[in-house]
Amino acid sequence: MMTHQLLVLLIIGYIVYTIDIKKNYFPVPVVLVFIGLGLSFIPYFDGFRISKEIIFTVFLPAMLFTSAYQFPLKQLRQNIGIILSLSTIGLILTVILLGLSVYFVGGLFTSLTLTASFLLAAILTPTDPVSVTAILKESGGSEQIADVVEGESMINDGTSIVFFTIFLTMYQTGNGFSVGQFMSELLLVSMGGVMLGIAIGWLMSETIRFTEDKRYQVMLSVIGAYGAFYIGEAIGVSGVLATVAAGIFVAYEMDKDIEEDTLPQSLDGFWDIVTPILLAVLFLLIGIRGAEYLTFSGWWFAIAIFLLSIIIRFLVIAVFIYGVPKWRHEFKNDLSSITLTAWSGIKGAMSVALLLWLEETASGQGELLISLAFAVILLSLTIQSIGVYPLSIALKKLQ
Repeated sequence: MMTHQLLVLLIIGYIVYTIDIKKNYFPVPVVLVFIGLGLSFIPYFDGFRISKEIIFTVFLPAMLFTSAYQFPLKQLRQNIGIILSLSTIGLILTVILLGLSVYFVGGLFTSLTLTASFLLAAILTPTDPVSVTAILKESGGSEQIADVVEGESMINDGTSIVFFTIFLTMYQTGNGFSVGQFMSELLLVSMGGVMLGIAIGWLMSETIRFTEDKRYQVMLSVIGAYGAFYIGEAIGVSGVLATVAAGIFVAYEMDKDIEEDTLPQSLDGFWDIVTPILLAVLFLLIGIRGAEYLTFSGWWFAIAIFLLSIIIRFLVIAVFIYGVPKWRHEFKNDLSSITLTAWSGIKGAMSVALLLWLEETASGQGELLISLAFAVILLSLTIQSIGVYPLSIALKKLQ
């Protein structure tokens, strides 16, 4: 039955991508999630669920590797400072501010413990550029913001997992927060993942030269993408950052040594087919999976959290852009750039993976946290995705 259901989802994904109605205003992921919500009411899809393991082991490695190796190296070098700052220090500030805000505002709706508030903030901090980067570039004048949002998302997926695991342990055990333990684990997991990814990327770029057959070179990219992730998770470092680092290193080697080769076209030809398939199935499953958690009484609280997440992201980005002269000079219209970058921080696949991780070990206020997280993710995917194009056009007219 599962095979038949999966085939139906692939057919639906194909139809949605083919029709692609009003792409600028209704991005494909939004349409797919709402179709998934509708499918959840059909008995045929009862019991067809997505788990944390499926997202981590099947979907994420491919999507992360594709984003990394296709990310333009020129734009990465140009924006590496702000990308790293937003995905590390910026992420820390966002989790702290959002966690505290959720804790204090929660008193107006339902009481959450401080640890539960930080755990929820950690789930909602990762950003997903799938819905918005193409729209930002098509709207004109927003290429740099799109690059920053996409680059930030690649890295903060890895750092956000470290935050989540620490707060999840605190939530389950009731232990206090240790700054020293947190920083040491963050450095170990993050730097270990990056070093592993570089090593695997180097090995891939060297091995590619042993064959000129593009089919086997593409096969090697699949082994590298999933191998970096699985090995990283097995040895206790960030598999996400290992996959991203491997992808970036492969892109660097191709740009440096294989300029006249057709390998990039071969990789694009394969991964540009695989990625939409995975994304179609993933967002349909998110809709199907999330439906059962959306019939709860905390929607006003979820709306408040959604608004807080945008405001806090705006403030954090403003601190970096206004606080660093180089970035203040690059983003000439500061307020417009900050607004659009903040609005483009949409929640997506990684947030869903983290809340499903929480679901597996949920206790106490776990069910409420999952419902709140699903509701905020749905609001983010819908409102922010649909609003990116008109907002970018409006801000451009004001310049």
